[in-house]
Amino acid sequence: MASRLRLFVPILLSLFFLAVLFNAQPVEKVAAQQPTGSIPTVTSTPMGAFITVTYPEQINVRSGPSSYWYPAIGVLLWQQKVPALGRSPGGDWIQVEYPGVPGNVGWVYAPLVSLGPPGVSLRIVEPPPTPTPATTPTIDPTLQAAFLPQYTPTRMPSFTPPPPLAVPTYEAAPATRSVIPMGLVIILLALVGGFGTLISFLRGR
Repeated sequence: MASRLRLFVPILLSLFFLAVLFNAQPVEKVAAQQPTGSIPTVTSTPMGAFITVTYPEQINVRSGPSSYWYPAIGVLLWQQKVPALGRSPGGDWIQVEYPGVPGNVGWVYAPLVSLGPPGVSLRIVEPPPTPTPATTPTIDPTLQAAFLPQYTPTRMPSFTPPPPLAVPTYEAAPATRSVIPMGLVIILLALVGGFGTLISFLRGR
């Protein structure tokens, strides 16, 4: 009886495993879904107005349309292109898109760039308010005194006016009236001399 039981147990186990194998569902492999249509290509849309840096070196991007009143906030390199947004009222500066700064806009000097595409026009943009300095520069009085020479004021000597200049005056001499004019005297002397010469000439002959 025990020997039969030993033979019967392996048979039952074999039948059990066969039943499990026949009843098990096959595992299907799931493949990733493949696209069936054409893959769309990314095409760039034409941008609006833009500027191209024509200056052979880098140029400054400023916070406003002036190199004196507005500080530099960045740079653009040669041949770099950025979108243009507007012009200053005088047309000397162009407002461009410049991410990473307050407002994401900046200003470049128009003669250093070229505007494109041909025939594009830009709107007039009012300049932003000028920035106020954070601190007011002050001069240290001690440092100023070290570099400025000190002068001791001296009183000028008192001025004594000179005595009045005495200008001598002369009285005009009284006019003397001659009885015989001097011209007549000269004529008479000339006649006497001529007469004497004539007499001497006659005596000599």
